[in-house]
Amino acid sequence: MKDYFVYILASKRNGTLYIGVTDNLVKRIYEHKNELVDGFTKEYHIHHLVYYEMTPNIKSAIEREKQLKKWQRKWKLELIEKQNPSWRDLFEEIT
Repeated sequence: MKDYFVYILASKRNGTLYIGVTDNLVKRIYEHKNELVDGFTKEYHIHHLVYYEMTPNIKSAIEREKQLKKWQRKWKLELIEKQNPSWRDLFEEIT
């Protein structure tokens, strides 16, 4: 059984946010941190994993990603701060 992850990256506390979905969180965050993937996170230097959640179903992960992307910024910040009030980079915890 495979797990899927919805994650939020930030450039800094209350900075620019990026929401994504993956089936390999460690690999994907490593790619973002090392700017191995062209795009938004590379252009804006968004490297800090500040939030993630896991689900066993890709369909629900994609739905959740879409839901979070539609949220107001305030709600996203509240979600992050509820689970990670110090905005620490969670990458070290998952490796």
